[in-house]
Amino acid sequence: MIRVVLPAHLRTLAHIDGEVKLDVTGAVTQRAVLDALEAAFPTLRGTIRDHVTQQRRAFVRFFACQEDLSHESPDAPLPEAVVKGMEPFLVVAAIAGG
Repeated sequence: MIRVVLPAHLRTLAHIDGEVKLDVTGAVTQRAVLDALEAAFPTLRGTIRDHVTQQRRAFVRFFACQEDLSHESPDAPLPEAVVKGMEPFLVVAAIAGG
C-alpha cells in the first residue's frame, strides 16, 4: 500500500481528507503512483501532470524519504520505504512570488 500526501488545494479538489492509500501493481515509480492516483481521483487529472506530455507541472514537486525526486525519471523506482508504506510519497505545491 503506497501512502500519498497531497497539498491542501488538491485534497479539496478531490474531496480527500488526509493521506491517500493506493494499491500499485508492478514497479512502484512516480508514473505508477500518479497513474493510480489519477485513476482513483479523476478530478486530479491535469493538475499534477500535463494532460498531453505527462510532464510534472512547473509548480509541483515530489519528495520521499527527505529527498527531492522532482527531477528524477518518472520511471525510476521509488525508495523502498515508500514501497513498503513506511514513508509517504509527497506531492508538494511550490510557491513563487517576490
